[in-house]
Amino acid sequence: MTELTVIMPVYNGEAFLAEAIDSVLKQTFSNFKLLILNDNSKDDTANILNSYKQQDSRIEIITKTENVGPANLRNEGILHAKTEYIALLDADDIALPTRFEKQLLFLKNNLEYGVCGTWFTFFGDKKNKTVKHEETHKQIKIQMLNNCCIGNPTVMLKKSHLADLRFEHQYVPAEDYALWSQLVYKTKFYNIQESLLQYRWHPNNISQTKAENLKKSENIIKKKQLLNLGITFKDANINAYLNAISLTRGLTKNEIKNTVEASKKIIALNIEKQVYNQELFIAHINRIIIKSIRNCTENNWSYYKYIKNYSGYYSKIPTIDKIALFFKCLF
Repeated sequence: MTELTVIMPVYNGEAFLAEAIDSVLKQTFSNFKLLILNDNSKDDTANILNSYKQQDSRIEIITKTENVGPANLRNEGILHAKTEYIALLDADDIALPTRFEKQLLFLKNNLEYGVCGTWFTFFGDKKNKTVKHEETHKQIKIQMLNNCCIGNPTVMLKKSHLADLRFEHQYVPAEDYALWSQLVYKTKFYNIQESLLQYRWHPNNISQTKAENLKKSENIIKKKQLLNLGITFKDANINAYLNAISLTRGLTKNEIKNTVEASKKIIALNIEKQVYNQELFIAHINRIIIKSIRNCTENNWSYYKYIKNYSGYYSKIPTIDKIALFFKCLF
């Protein structure tokens, strides 16, 4: 019986598709179905897919007659999958040979975990930079407040843990962040501390072509996570709370004050609701606030006195940053 379904959406992928497929077929774990969803491609994608399908019976192709986008394609793949274990891979990336073997081993040996990612390394226009995401569930859960800390094309998940959650097209190209930021509250996440995927960086990456929607979507995604602490979108201080959990550079003096007060309230809320590991949560907020203080747009003596005497964060600032702040505010 097949144990794993690999879901690969593709749209006009003729340039890199063969490399992506080959990286799946060369995995050390071989008991999988590779489900490729062709999003009404207009280039040679269909011919490439048909050629591979004739060579390997593990490949299945679904061809769309109109373009529906990557989020909807992955959802269709998840619905179509008959296996508990599902791996994601984009049609321009390369999975290293032991990726599936190592992720399956972790998920099988840790029943409470529903999602397993890995580190990944950029190649192409941005070469040889390895993204090293947090390892433990407690760390990942908190870091999700600031950014998506699991690489979507590195993900392997258990379908039963996903329940009724799905990718949402409205958040493209942050649909992965939207999904993982919800699922992380329902099952445990883990990142293997090894780069097991090569992530191709090129001008047509969807994250680059839809930059404006990315920013808007990320803002909503972060605010939705605040609901877990009882903070609603209608809260008058929602932006201050957001600035306390996710770095916003270039805040004014008054915005810094509001963010500092919001940080104290949000720490108290977590004591009450126990959503996050308190020690890690405080450390995360401290880092955000210190960076915000350092990047304030208004550096004057009254600002310095507020930070030193009233903010409650002065003692947490590294000495070299205290000196830099003093001289910026002095002159």
